[in-house]
Amino acid sequence: MFRGNSFHTVDPKGRLVIPARFRDVIHAVGGNGVMLTTLEKGLYAYTFEQWNKIEAKVLSLAETSTSMRRFKRFFIGGAHQCMCDKQSRILIPQSLREDAQLEKDIVLAGLLDHFEIWSRENWEKEKQQMKADMQQGTVGAEIAALGL
Repeated sequence: MFRGNSFHTVDPKGRLVIPARFRDVIHAVGGNGVMLTTLEKGLYAYTFEQWNKIEAKVLSLAETSTSMRRFKRFFIGGAHQCMCDKQSRILIPQSLREDAQLEKDIVLAGLLDHFEIWSRENWEKEKQQMKADMQQGTVGAEIAALGL
């Protein structure tokens, strides 16, 4: 499982070193890379095993709405397979770097079945939004349902 967050940098060529604790998760399921796609203002990284489960779920859904077709078009259609090189780096495609506004300073956040890659600026905005949501109580009931 992917857990915790940490601060990193993307090199000028768009490469990111995957931290050892995340590499261990990737290797544990027989992979040597991730599927990257964009959602919200960050990138979502899935092991190949988890990505196959997502594709199966998406295939099982009826395409009844324009918004669902649009979601598939960009979430699935915009996904890229990113293999680790010998230095444990992945190359983040330029289109995904642009979508997530990744330049240099980034944050990796482990979210159990996947991890996210955020620009440091967007991460700070997201953190502030979470604080605001907590103060307004908009997520309080959902968190309470988890028993936390």
